[in-house]
Amino acid sequence: MSMTMSQVSVPLFVRGLKVLSTLLAKGEEFAAQQGMVPEALLAARLADDMLPLSAQVQRASDASKLAVQRISGVESPKFADDETSFQQLQERIAKTIQWLESVPGTELDTGEARTVALNWGSFSASFQGQDYLLSFALPNFYFHVVTAYDILRNQGVKIGKLDYLGPFDQA
Repeated sequence: MSMTMSQVSVPLFVRGLKVLSTLLAKGEEFAAQQGMVPEALLAARLADDMLPLSAQVQRASDASKLAVQRISGVESPKFADDETSFQQLQERIAKTIQWLESVPGTELDTGEARTVALNWGSFSASFQGQDYLLSFALPNFYFHVVTAYDILRNQGVKIGKLDYLGPFDQA
């Protein structure tokens, strides 16, 4: 049985964003319990040359919506990357999910062979839609989700592998 682009894109991005939302909620709860300034947790990084937690959430949002835009040809919303609170990041995740779910599956499915060209800085690459999704877009998205998880874990938030994997819908 073949899988379509719509089956291996939006549902995976939405699931990952919902997991990220849950992780953020646990981070916010942790900050409150510890008497921590929430902005300090949102500014936490794994290393000096890495983006902070808030930017990891923004990049996960961007990675998912830009991937769907590039594959489907449907223009995605632009966000200012100015979120400074857990609530604002949660709203961004919700808006991203809402947009992802609004993109017609037929638009994604016809993007399997669409050429996707990426150019920024010294990086340049060109893919067919399916290769882009599987070898670049999904790994990039999950990099930012797992980095957000790692920052929270590194800061003492009590989360584990099952929190990262999220709930399973079993038939």
